[in-house]
Amino acid sequence: MADNLDRAQATGAGTEPDRDVIARATALVPLIREHAEKSSQERRVVPEVVDALEEAGLFKLLVPRRLGGLETNLRTMMECVAEVGRGDGSTAWTVALLSVCTWFSTTFSDEAQQEMYATPDAKACGVFSPPLKSERVEGGYLVSGRWAYSSGWFAATWATLGIGVEGDDPRGLALIPSSAWKIEPTWFVAGMKGSGSDTIVVEDHFVPDHRIQRFADMVEGHFSTSHKADEQNANMAFMPVAAIILVGPQIGLARHAMERTLAGLPKKNVAYTCYTNARNSPTHQVGVAEAATRFDQAEMLMQRACADIDDAAARGVRLDRLTRARVRMDSGMIGELVKDGVDRLMTANGASSFSDANVLSMIWRDSEIAGRHALMMPELGKEAYGRLLLGADEPLPIDV
Repeated sequence: MADNLDRAQATGAGTEPDRDVIARATALVPLIREHAEKSSQERRVVPEVVDALEEAGLFKLLVPRRLGGLETNLRTMMECVAEVGRGDGSTAWTVALLSVCTWFSTTFSDEAQQEMYATPDAKACGVFSPPLKSERVEGGYLVSGRWAYSSGWFAATWATLGIGVEGDDPRGLALIPSSAWKIEPTWFVAGMKGSGSDTIVVEDHFVPDHRIQRFADMVEGHFSTSHKADEQNANMAFMPVAAIILVGPQIGLARHAMERTLAGLPKKNVAYTCYTNARNSPTHQVGVAEAATRFDQAEMLMQRACADIDDAAARGVRLDRLTRARVRMDSGMIGELVKDGVDRLMTANGASSFSDANVLSMIWRDSEIAGRHALMMPELGKEAYGRLLLGADEPLPIDV
């Protein structure tokens, strides 16, 4: 397939956020909050919320219209995920992972897309980890394995799973239908309980070649789809999108934490001091201000990343490697900024904010878990970005 990205400008949603689509996510916040505790208890987002998200199109934000999607841009998707996160972290994580893995599926061969999107509710979860077995056979690979942390599997009809392939780089990504896998319950954690990040188990499933892409090709934007010349999102940078989407829930958690703090803290008594209201306490004023500026920094880094990715995709050009590395680093930095800001708000709100009955405790736990995803480790991102800035001789330690 020809891969001359400079020859034509792709059509799509541009770089500005679609406020009408974002309003759909905002409208669901009360429903999401109403069921947040139940979703946490059941270890998956409850069907009432999944159905509402489906109806709003929030699982297909980056899917082309030809496949029944909204075909928005990355900035719009990030804002939608953040607004869902203002309702509940686990629900936002589910939307983020299903949305981005479903976008992965739209970059596969046209034949694979036709098979997956033969049903209107098609959507994918996914994990990059390699399998236990990936054996080359005629026409494809015979695959067996266990893929942990398969967030959102309960709403997925397909999965984009890491497999082994022949060649210099043995990594591949395969589209595997839900009929081929079973679930092993393994997600018993302190936060993000409702994301259902259990383990997908596959035994001797045949994956045809047209449902496989080489990971290295995807990293460099050499997708199998024939629509690179006419669809903006078919030109997005793979690893930057895979990383930045993970901070969408974090941004939402930050918004929710600040909302709760400003609603309850100002009139709170400051025990063992002369301050009858926390709003008059310099210690609390500084703590909230420091949290607010960290959240502002996180928002601005997210917006810059989206602008760079969407702009390059809209122009049909490949995002340069240095910017890709910076986005990978900034994804980790956003997680750090949000975790630090939430921690400061927890201190300002006092020990009662850690009560099980206080929603701030769930926000804190969710943020701590979300910020530790492997793609969000800030030190690895800093190392990769620094190597490119300085022109180091060694290869990068991570994909960008």
